[in-house]
Amino acid sequence: MWKRIAAWVVTPPFVLCFLLVLLVFEVIQRIAHLFGQRPQEKAAGWLQVWLVHSLRITGMRLEVERSPDLQEDTPYIFLGNHQSMFDIPVHGTALFSNFPKYVSKKSLARGLPSISYNLRYGGNALIERSNRKQATDAIRTLGEMAEARRVSVVLYPEGTRARAGELGAFKPGGALTLLEAAPHLPVVTLAIDNSWRIMRDNLMPVPFGVRLRLYVGSPVERHPGEDRMALVEQARAEIEETLERWRASEATTP
Repeated sequence: MWKRIAAWVVTPPFVLCFLLVLLVFEVIQRIAHLFGQRPQEKAAGWLQVWLVHSLRITGMRLEVERSPDLQEDTPYIFLGNHQSMFDIPVHGTALFSNFPKYVSKKSLARGLPSISYNLRYGGNALIERSNRKQATDAIRTLGEMAEARRVSVVLYPEGTRARAGELGAFKPGGALTLLEAAPHLPVVTLAIDNSWRIMRDNLMPVPFGVRLRLYVGSPVERHPGEDRMALVEQARAEIEETLERWRASEATTP
């Protein structure tokens, strides 16, 4: 009961802080973009950092398992599961120096302070799910750009957010297109858990004390003639294994 009360107490200041961060970084990004793409990308990275900081108002704890083989300032293709909109700032914070780009619905590129601006001008792929050719072309362009500019791509092969944290089936089309378009970028598995809990009640209230966990795996190097589908399947198996390990440990914790 006390956590429910705490949730209602912390929700108003969290929402206020969250909106304030979005509004402030809308201005910061616009100014940074005047000086080029990289300054805008760094501003977008700090946006993610401050969004995660705002979540700490709710008692959120972020625990990160990160492979020591992952290098800063290095481009990768990250394949991960997707539980809520809060995955983006968590990934953006943990992968700050890798300059992650995303695949997003085109409809999100309008009307959302900071988020829409970054989607439009941050080098991300904006797709229309009803137009398969347009989506494929946008992902291919993103992959080619990532190799050319040495930035990273985060892709969620489930294609949508999972309800109640369940890992959905992968739709490999986008991932295969990305792997083909960026054949030299190593593949890294991402797993996230409990971010779905933050949105469980649509922020009314935001639950108090969520233990959010993030796993960043070891890079898998690429080579000519590789089995790209095997890379996608390997990523899903690694995510599934990580989620099962975490949840088993939680179940045995008093």
